[in-house]
Amino acid sequence: MKAIQCREWGPPEKLQPEEAERPSLAPHQLRIRVRAAGVNFADTLMVAGKYQVKPPFPFTPGLEAAGEIVELGSAVEGFRVGQRALAVLRFGGGYAEEIVLDAAAVVPIPDAMDFVTAAAFPVAYGTSHFALTHRGHLRPGETLLVLGAAGGVGLTAVEIGKAIGARVIAAAGGAEKLAVAKSRGADELIDYTTESIRDRVRALTEGKGADVVFDPVGGDAFDQAVRAVNWEARMLVIGFAAGRIQSVPANLILVKNISVIGVVWGAQAERDPVLISRNLAELLRWWEAGRLKPMVAKVFPLAEAAAAMAALLSRRYAGKIVLET
Repeated sequence: MKAIQCREWGPPEKLQPEEAERPSLAPHQLRIRVRAAGVNFADTLMVAGKYQVKPPFPFTPGLEAAGEIVELGSAVEGFRVGQRALAVLRFGGGYAEEIVLDAAAVVPIPDAMDFVTAAAFPVAYGTSHFALTHRGHLRPGETLLVLGAAGGVGLTAVEIGKAIGARVIAAAGGAEKLAVAKSRGADELIDYTTESIRDRVRALTEGKGADVVFDPVGGDAFDQAVRAVNWEARMLVIGFAAGRIQSVPANLILVKNISVIGVVWGAQAERDPVLISRNLAELLRWWEAGRLKPMVAKVFPLAEAAAAMAALLSRRYAGKIVLET
């Protein structure tokens, strides 16, 4: 089968499509013919050797995929051959024509959902839902500040925040990206290329600040946001797309009873796949009800995985990048 193989740490351009051995099937696993795979910032970290997980060489990146089930292990129940499904892969593998994984990490997709949309769904929506509910305990009526609000994961945080009933302030770089966040329900907008996040949030909240901050960006954006939060605010640390891992000033945490909370959805999926699958099933029901509208910015063929990763890292696109096999 065809697969994108990583044989050394480095930038995306080192990745190449190769013929790979078809993986064997254990009793508790199933095999999926991949039709599409999502591209995530974590994939770029993994091939660079900067991710929490460092698979042995050679390995195939790709943390989410969608396709058709083509084979079931002897102990698998609740699925059938030919069923359409999406999958979460903790250690990668999605950039391939076939994947094999535990049935617990697989969720059926609605008949009306195409494979590209399904492949763009689990990591971004799963991360945001887990962050805002399980870790951040966002409540209706609270103010949510989303940094990187037009990115693949930030945009889903805007949608889920609105679905929960929060007032959402979206921060992103440029009018075009902010328009996308607005289209997904953002109540207020901050262009952090021309405006101060700290000053604008304070003005928009009459000096109170945000109750929850969803931050996949880090760096300077975090430094400003932590100075624009309410009493007992929750700072959700999702990632560091800006490239700088910030230091958190303990005095600021102390004076307002702020909680700085780490969010590692992939590790949670490995520890508790049943919880993650249940949450994804709920999110898919929200999608069927029209409450969520995934945005796919660009689709690349599988062989152009390196170009797809480069497009993601360019930060030119609002929404998700997807590979199609």
